[in-house]
Amino acid sequence: MLPHVANRRTSIWRHLLPWLISAGALGYVFGFAIDWASIPRATESANLQLFIFVTVVDKIAFFLAWAFIQTKAIRVFVEPVSIRALLSVKGAAELLRTGSNLLSDGAFLFGVSQLVKDRVATVLAVIIVPFGAHFFVLLCQATLVLPFLEGGPGNNLDVTLAVGIGWTTIAAGIVAVRSGHWPRLLQRIGLESWAGRLTARKLAPIIGWFAVFAAFDVLIQGLASRAFGIPIPWIDLAGRIPLLYVAISLPSFGNFGVREIAWSSLFLDYGTREGLIAFALWTNAIFAVMHALVGSLFVGRAITLWKQLREARKQGATMPSPILRDGIDR
Repeated sequence: MLPHVANRRTSIWRHLLPWLISAGALGYVFGFAIDWASIPRATESANLQLFIFVTVVDKIAFFLAWAFIQTKAIRVFVEPVSIRALLSVKGAAELLRTGSNLLSDGAFLFGVSQLVKDRVATVLAVIIVPFGAHFFVLLCQATLVLPFLEGGPGNNLDVTLAVGIGWTTIAAGIVAVRSGHWPRLLQRIGLESWAGRLTARKLAPIIGWFAVFAAFDVLIQGLASRAFGIPIPWIDLAGRIPLLYVAISLPSFGNFGVREIAWSSLFLDYGTREGLIAFALWTNAIFAVMHALVGSLFVGRAITLWKQLREARKQGATMPSPILRDGIDR
């Protein structure tokens, strides 16, 4: 087999495999794991009105928190693009989140890359800084609560293993920096100067905002589960929400399948399997509706923005000045 044919097949499989796994998870959950007759019974003890209200607040807060933090990262580490323009792109990309987190994040990344000159730095500012900071905060959260989980680290091997892998990853990164491997890699790909902007003073506010968001996340997930009739202890939510984020970061169709498996596995001690699956299923359904609503609010503005960019480039300008400066940027 010719090398380029083999490489092409490898690339195709690399892109298809996560989706095949996701499809398998979806088929397992909806075809075998869910006893559909049990879903109405599992919701009998739920205060659905309160649950829907809390879940809607959760989705709005999640969108606003990530929009704010990613916008701040772009403006601090790349260039001061208009906040209104960034929010328009972020909001429109939510429409694709009804199908896939990866598609939505990719659309947001593509949209932002059209607004700035340094597109490589934008990739790092949109992905590396926010997701890295969130990972660090969740790792610290799981580490702090691990000794207080019932039975301690020995009886919570899932959290213990995740914490161990997390700190090992950070230690490996520190070794790579200290040994000079990481700086040399950045120099080879032309990002050494950009990496120099990642100072503790600039990163601290982003980490701080994620810490506030993490505390809110535990609160809102606890309120939602209690409204559904599943009173999960706060300490267990704090310890296992980081694992939940790892699960739902896997490629999936609107998080259906992976969220149900994650909730029914991580919190089985505090509710029935049917109740936890019903909780996750309702959450996914409400989130899907919210993604569509948020996306529809912003997609018109994003299309107008795209037309402005195309017109400006036809006239030889990099981009119109309103995209660079806006009244709300002050």
